[in-house]
Amino acid sequence: MSGTPGTEPVWDVVVVGGGPAGASAAHAAAAAGRRVLLLEKAELPRYKTCGGGIIGPSRDALPPGFRLPLRDRIHAVTFSHNGRMVRTRRSRRMLFGLINRPEFDAGLVDAARAAGAEVRTGVTVSRVEQHGPSVPDRRTVAVVLGDGRTLLARAVVGADGSAGRIGAHVGVKLAQVDLGLEAEIPVPASVAEDWAGRVLIDWGPIPGSYGWVFPKGDTLTVGVISARGEGAATKRYLDDFIGRLGLAGFEPSISSGHLTRCRSEDSPLSRGRVIVCGDAAGLLEPWTREGISFALRSGRLAGEWAVRIAEAQDAVDARRQALNYAFAIKAGLGVEMGVGRRLLALFERRPGLFHAALTGFPPAWRAFAQIVRGTTSLAEIVRTHPLARRVLSAVDRG
Repeated sequence: MSGTPGTEPVWDVVVVGGGPAGASAAHAAAAAGRRVLLLEKAELPRYKTCGGGIIGPSRDALPPGFRLPLRDRIHAVTFSHNGRMVRTRRSRRMLFGLINRPEFDAGLVDAARAAGAEVRTGVTVSRVEQHGPSVPDRRTVAVVLGDGRTLLARAVVGADGSAGRIGAHVGVKLAQVDLGLEAEIPVPASVAEDWAGRVLIDWGPIPGSYGWVFPKGDTLTVGVISARGEGAATKRYLDDFIGRLGLAGFEPSISSGHLTRCRSEDSPLSRGRVIVCGDAAGLLEPWTREGISFALRSGRLAGEWAVRIAEAQDAVDARRQALNYAFAIKAGLGVEMGVGRRLLALFERRPGLFHAALTGFPPAWRAFAQIVRGTTSLAEIVRTHPLARRVLSAVDRG
């Protein structure tokens, strides 16, 4: 099949981007029995800058039967405040797991393929068109590829990242942009043993910043994140962080950086028959900048609603289904993001308060453990705990 209009049937759903959001969307749409095409510009597996923590909400959103390629199971967290006041909290039950993104992402794409989706890698999408000579009718979207070929679909899911073409088409608006820097550091067995089953979270010197060490067998993923615009200070923080940990003598196998982008509350999630999810929609937790669970959950919803959009016979029905998708996102992930924004505002002003609570106040540690295990959420804790509501109310009052 050449991929030009008329030489292959119209796809029910075309998904742009093969990360966790796109693979989840493709799996959900294909599992519903639709003709689904997943396009990914890279060849898989490919490296992604990411800590690789799989918390409970991520695990619960995985395709049925998916086996997590865990590199470690975490039972302890060491907290520090800019390298000081170090304290470790432990749990008999596993808190969360750690994965390497290349094999995790490739596994999710394989699951989408097994559900019936066709996967094409090494394919770049230059734009989508909903009007014009490439679009035969109002029920169709034209997906224009980088080589000039055009594919046709009844619905398109954009999952091509926070700087992707589909988010730009939809008009995604951003409220928060942060810079993450990360190093993959191979270490000897003696060092790896010291970190097995334990992560480190360091509240950093820049307002809103923090660092992490995630062990993955013979490699430590070490990273820091802070607001964009603090590039030099963020790099110094990473260098100092690695030095304090005694890891400066080990050569990183990969050093990378990326921008995380959070949507504004009024940012659109659709335009016509095109919807966005995951990073492409600016969906991630504003305080921790955790994105995998948001990608998996929004991707699954996007795949389910893309099926309904594909079935819509006119623009009014397509719009209705797209609005229902937006409502589902805002009612769940949007509420969590709202709480995260308020927590980030408090954390920027009082990081020591967070450190003191997590290391010295047992209810705070229990809440942390429940959140990462997926038995509750930040939003649920704020809704049910009067103290948490009072703290965030104080934040809102400034």
